[in-house]
Amino acid sequence: MAARIITIAQQKGGAGKTTLAAQLAVTWARRGQSVGLVDIDPQRSLASWHAWRAEHQPDGAALHLSDVAGWRLGTELDRLRDHFDVVVIDTPPHAETEARAAVRAGDILLLPVQPSPMDLWATRSTAEMAEKESTDALIVMNRMPPRGKLQEIMLEKLLEEGLPIAHTTLGNRVAFAASMMEGQGVVEYQPRSTAAREIGALATEVFATLKGRDKRR
Repeated sequence: MAARIITIAQQKGGAGKTTLAAQLAVTWARRGQSVGLVDIDPQRSLASWHAWRAEHQPDGAALHLSDVAGWRLGTELDRLRDHFDVVVIDTPPHAETEARAAVRAGDILLLPVQPSPMDLWATRSTAEMAEKESTDALIVMNRMPPRGKLQEIMLEKLLEEGLPIAHTTLGNRVAFAASMMEGQGVVEYQPRSTAAREIGALATEVFATLKGRDKRR
């Protein structure tokens, strides 16, 4: 079966795309999936993390990385589809052409949204891009505070927009960043932590969403 293509995009920078890509990739790899990563962001954050991982965690779950320019994405995906179970694409912010190509190629778009009005405002344009490209989108509420009404306010605003929201919420947890510093995913770094449970639940939900879409079709 051809690889599932998971695109992670958000037109606002700093939303946590690269962390989400790396954490999900490690989670799926630890579950026995063969995982390819594609970094088309000129900042190369995912590629840098992967290189650090290869140097400092040589016994970690295997992850392939393709570091390519956005215009080469289609050719690279054609090469990867038959070799991996999952391919995760990390996209650049504010790059309409490259992001659109990645969204078009994806079986699903994951759209991380932090608790800020800027993230909220940027979400609509990215979701509209997915709609135009006929790609299912799933908003991931990311770096949410442990208490207070902010999460409820964000959820209410997103629901008012009629946007699809993941049931799983990712908290504002140090373990996510700390694991990245070690070249790991949190499921390797602190496997019994709340952060590991959250990313594990999201990884399961993404695949369940894809299976539900397949049944509808």
